[in-house]
Amino acid sequence: MEPHEDLNPDTDDLPLRANTNHILVRHYVLDLTVHPERRVISGSVVLFLEPCCGGRGNAEEDDSGPGAGNGASTAEAGGSQDGSVCRFRDVDTTEDGTKALGKRRMEKIPGAEERQGGELQAVSGIESKTAAQAENIHSSHLWETTSDDDFTLVLDCCDLDVSKVEEVDVTSVSAMDSFPSEVASERSGVSSANPQAAFIQKLVSWPSNRWRQKHQLFLLCSQTPGAQDGSSLPFQRDQWSLQVRKKGAASPQEFPRAVRICYETRPTGRSVRWTKDQDDRVCVYTAGSPINNRALFPCQEPPVAMSTWQATVRAPSFSTWSYYVTMPMPASTFTLAVGHWCQVTAEIPPALEGEVRNRTDCGKTAKPGDVSGERTEAGLVSGLGSSSSKVVKGSPHQTSSGDRTTCSDSTFSYAPLEDQALSVTDYSGMVDDGVSCSHGDYPCRFAERSAWSQRLIPYRVFGPVGLLQQAQMGVLQLLPRCLAAAHAVLGVHPFPRLDILIVPAGFSSLGMASPHIIFLSQSVLSDGSPGSGESCLSLCGSRLCHEIAHSWFGLVIGARDWTEEWISEGFATYLEDIIWAQAQQLSLHETAEQSDLKALLRWRRLSDELQNSQEELQILRPNMENTGQVSESGSSTVKHALNPDKTFMQVHYLKGYFLLRFLASEVGDEQFMDFFRLFVKKYHGQLILSQDFLQMLLIIFPDMERKGLTLSAIYAEWLDRPGIPKWLYERSSVWSQARLVEEVKAEVVKWILLSQSHQGKGRKRRRIEPKVNYKELTSEQLVMLLELLLEESELSVATIRTLQRTYNPHKQDAEVRHRWCELVVKHGYTQAYGDVEHFLVHDQAMGVYLYGELMVHEDPEQQALAGRCLSLVQEEMDQSARRVVEEMIL
Repeated sequence: MEPHEDLNPDTDDLPLRANTNHILVRHYVLDLTVHPERRVISGSVVLFLEPCCGGRGNAEEDDSGPGAGNGASTAEAGGSQDGSVCRFRDVDTTEDGTKALGKRRMEKIPGAEERQGGELQAVSGIESKTAAQAENIHSSHLWETTSDDDFTLVLDCCDLDVSKVEEVDVTSVSAMDSFPSEVASERSGVSSANPQAAFIQKLVSWPSNRWRQKHQLFLLCSQTPGAQDGSSLPFQRDQWSLQVRKKGAASPQEFPRAVRICYETRPTGRSVRWTKDQDDRVCVYTAGSPINNRALFPCQEPPVAMSTWQATVRAPSFSTWSYYVTMPMPASTFTLAVGHWCQVTAEIPPALEGEVRNRTDCGKTAKPGDVSGERTEAGLVSGLGSSSSKVVKGSPHQTSSGDRTTCSDSTFSYAPLEDQALSVTDYSGMVDDGVSCSHGDYPCRFAERSAWSQRLIPYRVFGPVGLLQQAQMGVLQLLPRCLAAAHAVLGVHPFPRLDILIVPAGFSSLGMASPHIIFLSQSVLSDGSPGSGESCLSLCGSRLCHEIAHSWFGLVIGARDWTEEWISEGFATYLEDIIWAQAQQLSLHETAEQSDLKALLRWRRLSDELQNSQEELQILRPNMENTGQVSESGSSTVKHALNPDKTFMQVHYLKGYFLLRFLASEVGDEQFMDFFRLFVKKYHGQLILSQDFLQMLLIIFPDMERKGLTLSAIYAEWLDRPGIPKWLYERSSVWSQARLVEEVKAEVVKWILLSQSHQGKGRKRRRIEPKVNYKELTSEQLVMLLELLLEESELSVATIRTLQRTYNPHKQDAEVRHRWCELVVKHGYTQAYGDVEHFLVHDQAMGVYLYGELMVHEDPEQQALAGRCLSLVQEEMDQSARRVVEEMIL
């Protein structure tokens, strides 16, 4: 797909428009200001570019494995300081809430040199076009002066208002002559005739042991003024991309090496979610949207565009936070959250105890009160960092007792790990301790001897006041066990620390992992009430293990083609069971029993999903033999990425998990985990395709091919076809006879017999219920019990009431509550409709299809319940989920 092509509106594929085969972003410097009152983020991003030598060929011509896409993997980052370039203020708004056409003024910020031209060119309107056309195509007035002979930098971009693009003049950076001769290379056709290009080339070429100096120089460059003549670069924005030219620059080598883009996000931009947290306070976070980060900043989205970045994030009048990453990663891994959150500690601070007690229900607002000194509220970004806010660590800070829906007089902050000793780890003395890294040059923990034995990395947990107790009893209690278990299973932690945030109720999934940060849904928390029991921690523990596993598979090892989601999600699902069993210190026998029960539950879920979904969405490698291929420019599409049905499917999790279980059964569980560790050692810091994993497996275990398990056979049976593989059908019958499953079946018989005993009873005589001893079940067994009871066409009201009294399902974890709500809806058990409403309001990540079940029975009371719940949550609901639910109800 070339820059001038538009997305076909009849398809559900996501375009990746960036021309990464021509030019690569090696480093981003972001300077962002959060405006809660307008629900926008404004600022700038400076791109440090490197042209690809001779252009990059089609991936089809490159058989060098996952490292082939890592041409950008040697760009490094360092520390960050306060400093910024441009931000917007006083944006006019029309009555319908859209941004008015007109000019925006650039506000001068301390630390940035004043530029010529105090006003920024308006780009949000072209009067000669219709409103619909203007919505999708915006151009600077200089665009018409360029021609197709000029090279075009194409960036992935949407839902952004770009005001100015300019070349950054780096000649004023005083450190320009400080480069040692050994790194003063002249690559990519850079000549002394272009000193700025030579300077940037030298900067991105510096070795990783100089990352701190590189970081400082990147920052200084980002703060320098634009081109000396004060001119802007011509640009054009369409629905999915931002295109930039320089008149007369006919090739990537002639294009500027440092470009600044000033822009503003939109309140409804699809990369960020503006909402209110469970304490009814405004917050914003990156939501893991299918379009990734292109509505947060213009970037190169294809995963092969590996880069480092540093960011300054500020909330006016409060705090400034600085972050960075030193490992080159795809731009999609950049994560941001800004809001009012408290750090979860082993004991609830006395100043917050009263507020916690007032929260009798998740999401209800406590009475306004003075809460002093204990709240760390804030801005979270995926990276190492520090804070330069007015809030001094360890010192009291007065928090406003006024209106909690704004941040006008309370701290709006949160900085991941402010300890300088941790955030400025020096890798300059790193030596090769026997780990031969195959990736590009960056400070790698796998090569750092001290990281090998670090079972626990520093961690913190944050959340709203109303959920502190649940987060304390669940996440904070389990996290060290899960981190230590992950280290025992997989080895070196890829990242030096971890922060966890309990996100607002409208978050669309149970969790999301990013470098140094995990977002967790409140649905994984136990309510902490008496009777909920240790078993209720199972969902929280297993989800923590799943997201932690993504540090290895999904982050430090990523998919080179985003259609191969199973490389991330299937691997994390497989590993979550192993890590969670390790965290629980289960014996091999207990681990096997728990694993078989979970496998059967997943088999039932997968079987149901495949019966009710389009076949084309069931394929793990939808591009088949074309996987990993791109156009001449490097652009491509992600198949079905915008399909709303795909958002809620779990086939990549489940079918990928079963493929790994199948492979483990062929070589042995212990041998398979040994192979996992070997694979991580070889491929960390790189992007892979399915074939990289499978080919290495077949080399290590040659007996597999002798048994007919060739690469093509695995593709044909597991990756390139819809439906369920033969092995899975056969194995499911074995899992259904496992001891823990048989225990559940015995309990199901008791409940069916009880229901049958109620049938035909008259109202005149009240019969005494027979005393039945029901077995205590784990959370997974309770899920299985409820699923099997859902298969019964009739259950008496008295039976459901006894079931409710016996197991207290409304106090169990969200998986149990979900099945309980399905049972309540199916049998019209009106006494528990309150449980259904609570689930739909507080477990939005799991309740989408429960709306459909409320509607399908055509029961007026149930349909009214569905409408009422939607009206309660529609403002905070994930946009994709809201559209699906509205189609069901309206």
